[in-house]
Amino acid sequence: MFKQSTGTYNFLRLLSILALFTCNQCSFFRRNTIGKVLKKYQEPVSKKLSPLFKKKGLPFPTKSLEILVFKKEAKVELWTQKQDQLQYIKSYAMTTNSGVSGPKLREGDRQIPEGFYSVVGLNPNSRFHLSMKIDYPNRFDLEMAKKEGRENPGTNIFIHGKAASIGCVAIGDRNIEELFVLTALTGKDNVKVKIYPNDIRGGGTFTKCKVCPDWLPTLYEKLVEDQLRYK
Repeated sequence: MFKQSTGTYNFLRLLSILALFTCNQCSFFRRNTIGKVLKKYQEPVSKKLSPLFKKKGLPFPTKSLEILVFKKEAKVELWTQKQDQLQYIKSYAMTTNSGVSGPKLREGDRQIPEGFYSVVGLNPNSRFHLSMKIDYPNRFDLEMAKKEGRENPGTNIFIHGKAASIGCVAIGDRNIEELFVLTALTGKDNVKVKIYPNDIRGGGTFTKCKVCPDWLPTLYEKLVEDQLRYK
């Protein structure tokens, strides 16, 4: 009886050890830090971006950063402010897309959210190379979920590398290296993220969603007004 219990214990212990070694989320075995990321990438990123900033008369790093995500066009634009004027910096192509037009409503719907967000964390140990977590669900998302009785609106939305997405914004490894470094140098508290269903600056309206909650026109009105500032 004792031998059987001991054997079972050792077997379960072995399984636990193997699980730890195969876990691609375990930071215990992936001891990267933001500081190490900056040490590795800050110099090449600075060499690439600082001439662009200088050409536009902008300091590098900038004091604030605005990240615009256009879902339908699968693109990300970087903007900052110069003497109270919005100034375009550069664009990145998303390496893949996820979901359709319309907001994220629940866990597992594969939707990229829509709305106004902040960066709440930088993850140097992401299984998608590097990642930046946004604050979805924000206060508005939570209020709408409560109003509609949705108990699980989802979570863990990132801007990250690689070319895979089930609701996140994937921009590839080289691009996330730039954006990660720029965000770290700017300070994540000085970075805003705006996610739109599509780009309407050339005319038109937002793409009609398949699932449109009754509060969506109010959000879209604010997103339209905001987007048209970036011209």
